Amino acid sequence: MVTTSRILGVEVGSTAPVFLAVLAVHVVAGLTAVITGAAAALARKGSARHIRAGRWYYRAITAAFVTATALAAMRWVQDWYLFVLGAVAFTAATAGYLHRRCHRPGDAGHIAGMGIAYTAMLTAFYVDNGPHLPLWDRLPVLAFWLLPAAIAAPIITRAIIRARNKARLCGPETSPAAGSTQSRPDAARDARPGR
Repeated sequence: MVTTSRILGVEVGSTAPVFLAVLAVHVVAGLTAVITGAAAALARKGSARHIRAGRWYYRAITAAFVTATALAAMRWVQDWYLFVLGAVAFTAATAGYLHRRCHRPGDAGHIAGMGIAYTAMLTAFYVDNGPHLPLWDRLPVLAFWLLPAAIAAPIITRAIIRARNKARLCGPETSPAAGSTQSRPDAARDARPGR
């Protein structure tokens, strides 16, 4: 029988050892995704820091989805929606990752995918934990579902618009997706007269 309990003042779905072990990995993966996702979003696009943080973010989202799936399977009736939100986050992150890995021009797919994944991950956190958090416990349940998206949508939209404007100003020859001098060190040498 799966029973809920409180550990360190936080309500957890079960005190079964397997559940707690998976939950511990899930919490670490979720925190890693939050930190590395924010680091990637704030770093200069195309920089080593952005790429490194983005790779860790994708790995963390993957681990969070796998552990969320296991946790939801153990308490399906209570937590099925966490599996759905985890699947949305993982699918969006994968789409954003593949957009960049396939060297498709422009950043819209990458930005949208990674941003939607981050938003879905935060939504899952607030839906599951919001009713137990100080101040958040005063909000209606619908706020946990809608507030992350309401905040993220304009931020993601602005980032896509900025990336498109930057690509338009730079032109296809110099945009990072087309292999600019930022992404190809030999491009400056090749562009010299007489080459």
